[in-house]
Amino acid sequence: MSKLTLILSLALIFSSVDYVSPYKILGVFPFGAPSHYFLGNELMKGLASAGHDVTMITVFEEKNPPKNGSYRQIILDGVMEEQQVIFKEVTNLANKQSKIKNPLNMLFSFNTIGYKVSELVLSHSKMQALIKSNEKFDIVITTQFALESVKALAPHFDAHLVLFNNHAANSWMNHFVGNPTLPSLNPQLVLGYPELMSFQQRLINTLVSALMYINHNLLQYPEQNELVHKYISKDIDLPAVQYNVSLVLSNSHSSLNKPASSVPCMKEIAGFHVKPPKPLPVDLKKYLDEAKHGVIYFSMGSNLKSAEMTQETKDALMKAFSKRKESVLWKFEDDSLPGKPKNVRIEKWLPQSDLLAHPNIKLFITHGGFLSTIESLYHAVPVVAIPIFGDQQQNAKQSESFGYAKVVDFDTLTEESVSAAIEEVISNKKYQENVQARSKMFHDRQMSPLQEAVYWIEYVVRHNGAKHLRVGYLDLSWYQYYLLDVFGLIFGAIFLIGFVIKKVLSCLCKMIKGNCKVTNKTKKEKVKKH
Repeated sequence: MSKLTLILSLALIFSSVDYVSPYKILGVFPFGAPSHYFLGNELMKGLASAGHDVTMITVFEEKNPPKNGSYRQIILDGVMEEQQVIFKEVTNLANKQSKIKNPLNMLFSFNTIGYKVSELVLSHSKMQALIKSNEKFDIVITTQFALESVKALAPHFDAHLVLFNNHAANSWMNHFVGNPTLPSLNPQLVLGYPELMSFQQRLINTLVSALMYINHNLLQYPEQNELVHKYISKDIDLPAVQYNVSLVLSNSHSSLNKPASSVPCMKEIAGFHVKPPKPLPVDLKKYLDEAKHGVIYFSMGSNLKSAEMTQETKDALMKAFSKRKESVLWKFEDDSLPGKPKNVRIEKWLPQSDLLAHPNIKLFITHGGFLSTIESLYHAVPVVAIPIFGDQQQNAKQSESFGYAKVVDFDTLTEESVSAAIEEVISNKKYQENVQARSKMFHDRQMSPLQEAVYWIEYVVRHNGAKHLRVGYLDLSWYQYYLLDVFGLIFGAIFLIGFVIKKVLSCLCKMIKGNCKVTNKTKKEKVKKH
């Protein structure tokens, strides 16, 4: 009797548990920027921890894969080093005159980077071995950044395509899912404009948006399509793939970005990479705990190393830091920093998110990268932003508009500009109050961002690509979407009616004039008779 009771109890328990059979998921995150890999890896680890069979294609190695689930890595040896050479040649970020800081140059630079990196990735022997294998996947997840050709792996493996966007929705992403993009309201990331733009900014934004559309469709995508035919399959065309996206996961949230339109297949998951803080190394914790006036944390991210900045820039920063009573913790990649002030400590690497969680961090000086922006908001730390290129300008200005950041121009950076910004943010309580209010909004969600990402990816498989989330715009021709056929008919009808009215009036006038001439002629004849 007891055995029967035990069996029934176990049956009841298992019947009440929702069981999800593992899905085969391919993650393709081969771009050499650490932040891009880090986000993709956290997402794929989250899926593996949920019990799915995950394969990750990357140029980095994950040394602590999840214990449960399946996490297979395909590391493209040598690609990272070649990418670094390409990226350094094209960008040269340490130079204040770097061409990539110009929005138009940046646009064409990423064409070059995207093509070269895509070819490195697709031609790699390990990638070719996977392409030529008979493996099948339920989902292919890849990033929406420069490497357009890798999207074609989805139809090749008979899988649904999920795109991960490193930032909020942008014009080239919106186009493929039918999400409206208005140049009057949606500034291009490369321009760094605010949402409410002046006339001049709206004009430039419209011209740049048009140029980007032309560039993508006439230059970038055809080149990427050639790579698809060369390395994946001649039977797959990139345009068809791009308009068949099942889900877009955006690294955004309404507390970080101004509200914008989004279609049903777009989901916001910003903050999914942030984990509860781990204990800091003993010596670092001691340093933070014992800082009487608090600590200013300074890091310029992974793309621009502090050690590569000009001596003039480093001197300006050191002079500004030396005047502060706070301790300064500087992520600096060299062993030494000549002329380093006594209140400055340098470290080659720091656990940034765990560090920002410490209550004695008073200020975060950052390049304005989106991960740094998210982490500063997550831990409610006010910011001084020194943006360099790309989305950093817009991130910084957005944070400044929300009242928890002050922006310093990198190209004109001086001791005075840095000192003034630090003093403003630390001494004015409104910055701390604003960042705490925004942080509260950021954390106020129904479920964690990672749980939401996993849910929607599983949802796509459960519902065979979730085609019901696809908007009707994608089935319209461009002239139908912009109602050019409707307006053409309306204006044509107006023109036709106007033309008919004109003809009728013209005929009437001629008839009236004809009658007048006849009457006058009759009168003249009568006068002559008399």
